[in-house]
Amino acid sequence: MALILLMALLMLGVGLLFWLPKYRLQRAIARPFPRRYAKILRKNVPVYARMPADLQLQLKHLIQQFLHQKKFVGCDGLTITDEIKLTIAGKACLLLLNRVTLVYPALSFVLVYPTAFVVRHAEVAAGGLVTHRNQVLLGESWSDDRVILAWDHVRRSNAENDPGHDVVLHEFAHQLDSESGSTNGAPYLMSKARYARWSSIFSEEFALLQEAAQHHSLSVIDHYGATNPAEFFAVATEAFFEKSVALGQEHPVLFNALKEYYCVDPREWR
Repeated sequence: MALILLMALLMLGVGLLFWLPKYRLQRAIARPFPRRYAKILRKNVPVYARMPADLQLQLKHLIQQFLHQKKFVGCDGLTITDEIKLTIAGKACLLLLNRVTLVYPALSFVLVYPTAFVVRHAEVAAGGLVTHRNQVLLGESWSDDRVILAWDHVRRSNAENDPGHDVVLHEFAHQLDSESGSTNGAPYLMSKARYARWSSIFSEEFALLQEAAQHHSLSVIDHYGATNPAEFFAVATEAFFEKSVALGQEHPVLFNALKEYYCVDPREWR
């Protein structure tokens, strides 16, 4: 009898371990969205005010899940505020609308610096020689559960005075890219047919951007995307959300591929 009781208690404990986090998440999402949060979104994520009510509600629920599951860490003396959290979470969750998602499941920490930060990178040259160099960055996405951002550049994109560039959209596109198991410009697409179509479209568009960058030609897609396929996907994502009309006009096939993946059409929010 004692053994049966012990096993029952163990099963109950295991059940609680699985049920309690889900219950807490449901409570977090069900809480009323504070009015001050909505005010921050209208100011710092301007498209929020132009979105239909159903997408606004979706975005708020995604933000509440993001804030419940991710830990924000201020670096170099920066104090994390509601404005910082809401602005970053709001932009990151724009990429998740209308999609079945666990909300960046591999991400645990968002590190925020007041300004551009320095990262030390190791580079392996031919012959195996390893050198180290310091690189000044505005943002970085890591596969080991971190995204790092410079707050002054997050705010700069909020002002809509730098269209086509948004460090939050860029770094969280890298997070989506890595969900396929490799950060290579192809996020998780669910089927071989979709991967084949994606590869065909993005390979051609990547080559066109490399040519434009080589000849210093104007492009709606930032030339930094010519660095490698992963950066191309991140930069194309920025253009899709920030320069949707121009991208749709100049690169309709690429635009439609991104529209199919992101399940929204940002041109409707202009």
